[in-house]
Amino acid sequence: MGITTRAHIRAITIAIGMGALLMPSPAPAADKVTFLTSWFAQAEHGGFYQAKATGLYEKAGLDATIKMGGPQVNGMQLLLAGETDLMMGYDLQVLKSLEQGLPVMTAGTSFQFDLQGMMTHDNVASLADLKDKTILVATPGRSSWWPWLKAKYKYTDEQTRPYTFNLQPFFADKNTVQQSYPSSEPFQAKQQNVPVKFFLFAQDGYPPYGTTMVTTRGFVDKNPDVVARFVKASLEGWKSYLADPAPANALIKADNPKMTDAQIEFAIEQLKALKVLDGGDAATMGIGIMTQARWQATYEYMVGAGLLKPEVDWKAGFTDRFVKSLKLFM
Repeated sequence: MGITTRAHIRAITIAIGMGALLMPSPAPAADKVTFLTSWFAQAEHGGFYQAKATGLYEKAGLDATIKMGGPQVNGMQLLLAGETDLMMGYDLQVLKSLEQGLPVMTAGTSFQFDLQGMMTHDNVASLADLKDKTILVATPGRSSWWPWLKAKYKYTDEQTRPYTFNLQPFFADKNTVQQSYPSSEPFQAKQQNVPVKFFLFAQDGYPPYGTTMVTTRGFVDKNPDVVARFVKASLEGWKSYLADPAPANALIKADNPKMTDAQIEFAIEQLKALKVLDGGDAATMGIGIMTQARWQATYEYMVGAGLLKPEVDWKAGFTDRFVKSLKLFM
């Protein structure tokens, strides 16, 4: 009886062991990653919200949190403090941070072009046609795109007036032009039935990328696989967003209830028309691509305009390791 019992127990033990081997192992825990946007949720952030809404981050093994930026949010400060892992950035900001000895770098870009441009009345033919115009420029523009525009077309500081984000001076005077984003001020003008034109600076050679993914060198060194998966899933999100934006739009409006369907629709039309995602180098090298030539052009512009010290190592400001082999096309 004792022998039988021992054999029986042994058989049960083996069976339990075999069963344990056959049972699926628990899925590894998703890697947490936080991404901070540059402003209130909008269509220009759609790819990230789409990756969240459609499970692309989850599929990539990421537990991604999108935090919304705004006028009182200092993204670079939060990034360096470890409050966010990546942030929506800007090439000029990254190069200036390197000048200050801050260890930041760009891991990929959403758009091949910066979205900054000029809104004019419909009697203007091109950006070269502003010599007799009053140009409204907000304070940040004076240390970013205005020196480029002024040098390229020989405009003067005397032509400028402060832009206070009130469109009434523009509406009241056909000789006034103003800085603009393609989806914002032109949409407001359309609502007022004022015919306008929009000129994207990038189409005349302004070199920075737009809506980039910026992180710290330390985060890349410790978590290269997380960064790689985040960049890839985000770019897949952008591709998906321009095909069917509904999932992301629901999250955008949840984060930013002031955002309307009409403005989102207008913005998506502009993003497609300007080919900001799949134009330029992205047409042949895949969306998200960045090149040394473009970063060098931004560096040279900034140095030439007195916005950056020449000794800054501009090559430290970006890496193409996460985007060059993706070959994602629309």
